[in-house]
Amino acid sequence: APCAPPKTRPPPEELSNCSPFLAKELGLLKNLEVVIALGSIAFDRFLRLWKSMGNPVPTPKPRFGHNVVCDLTPALKLVGSYHPSRQNTQTGTLTREMLDTAFSTAKSLLSHP
Repeated sequence: APCAPPKTRPPPEELSNCSPFLAKELGLLKNLEVVIALGSIAFDRFLRLWKSMGNPVPTPKPRFGHNVVCDLTPALKLVGSYHPSRQNTQTGTLTREMLDTAFSTAKSLLSHP
């Protein structure tokens, strides 16, 4: 089995650097209906950013899982997917079919698919 690189997680400063750009983009997307988070880090960071922007987050905090749908508002859903990393794809943790399923789920949640 292939080995994961020693540091498979992005450093905290990389995550912090990206947050302002995502927040700005979220402010510009007025008709956003679905967000797909590729990996647990993206899922958790999105929820943290969403809450910091003054938006409601369900309690208890939604738990990440593949193809898990979280209702953030009546109009916005968050879909979790395992990250399509080499480690996940080579070990079968994430298959093409699983990724297709997550995107099909996201598409089914759109008001105009």
